[in-house]
Amino acid sequence: MLNYLGKRHAFLSYTSFHERRSLIRKPEIPKMMLSETPGALKNFRRTPWKFQQTFQTPLKNLQRFVATIVSPSHNFTAGCLTIEQVVFEPKHLISLLTDYSISPRYGHDLSLTAVGQEEVEALLQAALSDWVDFIFIPQPKPFVIYADHDEYTTFYAHTCSNLNRVAEALSGQGFKTISGYERQL
Repeated sequence: MLNYLGKRHAFLSYTSFHERRSLIRKPEIPKMMLSETPGALKNFRRTPWKFQQTFQTPLKNLQRFVATIVSPSHNFTAGCLTIEQVVFEPKHLISLLTDYSISPRYGHDLSLTAVGQEEVEALLQAALSDWVDFIFIPQPKPFVIYADHDEYTTFYAHTCSNLNRVAEALSGQGFKTISGYERQL
């Protein structure tokens, strides 16, 4: 649509299709979702991971550990955490679910999906803070994580360069690698 408003304001009120379209309200994507994912852990275990590196999970320095994993250089847009086992009541995960108005459920093959860098970081920190065994798959997926209640966090990747990016960043921050340890899935 074009409206002529005189010489000083010629074609001032041009409204394009895209401008009109942007005025239509789009549904909001939830920042945190809970779902049942039967078979997700089995699929993870069947994947032939070529490279892995395990770190000791530093409970006293967890925030910096997680921030290094989820650093802006990885540009994670989402992340899915699938629970394998809960050893003790996961108070941090329950609190996180409550913050997002999700009824606190946890157990084998339940997945929590976080959308957004801040939410991904909060989800990973909550899970690592509790006595939970889980897999974590970020999007995009340069690597995946398996973490256990024994305070080991293992990174898996299909390429050495993808694994090295996260492993070198964590080692550079002083986090302890578990040399020679190979997690059997």
